[in-house]
Amino acid sequence: MKQWRCTICNYIHEGESPPLSCPVCKAPASKFVLLEQEASSTVSTVDSSSDLSDAEKIRQLEEQIKVAKQETTSEKTRALSLMDSVMNQMVKHHIHPVSVHFPNGVLPVAVVFFVAAFLFGANSLATAGFFNVIAVFVSLPLVIAAGFVEWTRKYNSALTWLFKVKILAASVTLVTCFASLVWYASQPSVLGSSLAWLFLVLNIVMLASAGVAGFLGGKLVFKD
Repeated sequence: MKQWRCTICNYIHEGESPPLSCPVCKAPASKFVLLEQEASSTVSTVDSSSDLSDAEKIRQLEEQIKVAKQETTSEKTRALSLMDSVMNQMVKHHIHPVSVHFPNGVLPVAVVFFVAAFLFGANSLATAGFFNVIAVFVSLPLVIAAGFVEWTRKYNSALTWLFKVKILAASVTLVTCFASLVWYASQPSVLGSSLAWLFLVLNIVMLASAGVAGFLGGKLVFKD
């Protein structure tokens, strides 16, 4: 049975041909490579045609060694970059999947506080929800930055529908979080006004978009 690897998320498919789309990241079949071909492509070979002289074979070998040295030097130079090293560590230690748990855990609490404040007319609950939204907003820059690094480095900036929806959901979460924060800060009595329903809808949309982004992120982490 042949094995095919998705070059976007490294999912392994077994079959005579690659799937129409990756079940994990939804990349098309063209993004799959046959593992045997992939392995053989990493091995540099010298043209052994009988038409080539020994001198020509040596020249080809020297050219391959020269290219290999240039690539090695380039990689070493890149590794020395502080920013590059930080980004590599962020991917290696899964900073995005770890950091995203904070806003995803706090957002439901904030929305529950706002809903309870609306139902029971308790300003203290609304204030608690407001401070929870502040905590979420403060954490979002790290979450988004870590997500961007992981997307570019681990998934080669792929723009399959899964990544498009995930990016859109994250953007909606950021915008609605900021809007909720500014709205409540400028109008603390909003939950007692005629626009209370609109404020609640805004926060529910924020929670739903964060949930969608988290769900799709989970599909990438847990490939099965």
